[in-house]
Amino acid sequence: MKSIRNTLFLFLLLVLSSTISFSQNDSILKQKAEADVKHATKLMLEGKHEESLIKSRQALKEAIALNDDNLIANSYNTIAANFDQLTEFEKAFFYYKKGLFYAERTNNNKLKNWLNNNLANIYCFDKKEYKKGIYHYKKSLSFSNKIKDSSQIIFTKLNITWAYFDIGQFENGLPYLNFINKYHPKHGNSNTDVALNMLNGMYHSHYNNSQKAIGYFEKAIRIGQKESDKSDLSFTHLEYSKFLSKTKNFQKAFENLERYNALTKEINNDDKLKKANVAGINLELDEYKREIDTIESKFKTKEQLMIENQTRNKRISIIIISALIIIIIIFYFFFQNTKLKQKNKLKDVQSKIQRNIINATVSGQELERKKIASFLHDNISALLSSADMHLSVFNAKNKIQSDELSKTKSILKEAHDKVRDLSHELIPSLLTRFGLYYALQDLCEKNSNSHLQFEYLSTINIKKRYNEDFELKMYFIITELLNNIIKHSHASQAQLNLIEKKDELLIKIIDNGRGFDTKKFNIIEGFGLNQIRARIKNMDGKIRIKSTINVGTTIHIKVPIAQKK
Repeated sequence: MKSIRNTLFLFLLLVLSSTISFSQNDSILKQKAEADVKHATKLMLEGKHEESLIKSRQALKEAIALNDDNLIANSYNTIAANFDQLTEFEKAFFYYKKGLFYAERTNNNKLKNWLNNNLANIYCFDKKEYKKGIYHYKKSLSFSNKIKDSSQIIFTKLNITWAYFDIGQFENGLPYLNFINKYHPKHGNSNTDVALNMLNGMYHSHYNNSQKAIGYFEKAIRIGQKESDKSDLSFTHLEYSKFLSKTKNFQKAFENLERYNALTKEINNDDKLKKANVAGINLELDEYKREIDTIESKFKTKEQLMIENQTRNKRISIIIISALIIIIIIFYFFFQNTKLKQKNKLKDVQSKIQRNIINATVSGQELERKKIASFLHDNISALLSSADMHLSVFNAKNKIQSDELSKTKSILKEAHDKVRDLSHELIPSLLTRFGLYYALQDLCEKNSNSHLQFEYLSTINIKKRYNEDFELKMYFIITELLNNIIKHSHASQAQLNLIEKKDELLIKIIDNGRGFDTKKFNIIEGFGLNQIRARIKNMDGKIRIKSTINVGTTIHIKVPIAQKK
């Protein structure tokens, strides 16, 4: 990667030295600044870093005086490139960021492309901050596409691939690698052949394609040994060593690791020698940075008032816009809240109307039951009894033995019994005579059989009486729920539990039947749960239904007691 970076610096600086734009203002100072940038670039390419840095500082001073963002960015880039080649990565990073700050004010996409790429190199391979590095690589790639530089697109995609592979994200790096493999023969640079073959080796190593991995790694090593590319060659030996260790070829893995260490040592010695050849540069770096900062601070002082005014205006604009947005949001939520309240109110009214309709229907049915039961008992039953009595008297007086009279008496008795049963079914006599608990206990006993046993449990005195209307409503609600168990539950056991607590009647009905989905109870035919729920709510009571498929159902009811007047 270092050789790629060096190639990048050389190419960048050559391009920049030949493409610095001239504005219409052909002043002597601007001509001098441009000449100084070119001269600084030339000195750096010759390895004269100390002289190049001094010349770059002079160019920067002139560029700032001219307020030329393009020249300022170029000057910072040359300074950063010098530090990068001296392996002073922190200082290089500092000045690359300054260069990018000014470059982003210009239309120089080529300069923005290289600055983003160089920053990404430091983020990924020196700081190990891959997320930020990949972000800048992708920014660089976007500028490469804008300037339609095919070789630079290949180069940047190779760096992105390497970054992804370095952190094990091979699937993310694969599309970039496929692109490079396809277009590298036409648009790529021979200096990247070693890195490209190494990356292919890393990919096939990750997916255990041993033959392909070995082929690519050994090809990269052969190319690297023919050229003077120590950096990429050293990384190839390192990655090949990892692959060989994974395939348990430890001897060969050790040999490649030794070669990596030897090459790394040579590279480090070369870097030390390069620094040693720059007389006194290490002692002057911090002082140099302070001087550059002083130059820039003078320029910033001139612009400070203008920037402060712009900042103040921006803040005022932001506050006004934010206030408007907040007002709009508040108004929107107020409108939505009002609309929702109206909608809920309408739903409540509709629900109340529906409940009233159900309650009116049920109350009407109960009233009709009373009337019909009373009519049957007080009138029809009395008439039938009277007819039977007169017939008996007639028979006793006339002593007539006739089959027709016997059959008539039998029919009258049967009609009387059926009328009585119907009357009791409409309004159970136990309920009216002895109260709710007698009637419910009798109901459980009558409904119990060999297939389904109803257990009646109550802590309340069986003789306890309540308001007649209350008893009637509760009886028919419980009757309906018990009928549901008989008709729908397929249960073998059921229990009715009654407790009186703090002027409230607590009812619990349990069965061990097949259960049902409580979310769909309202569409289950024949259950009548909606009507029951409405009736209980009308009594200011509560009902809770818990049912589990193939386990059973438990119903809890709590209603205020209406005492007998």
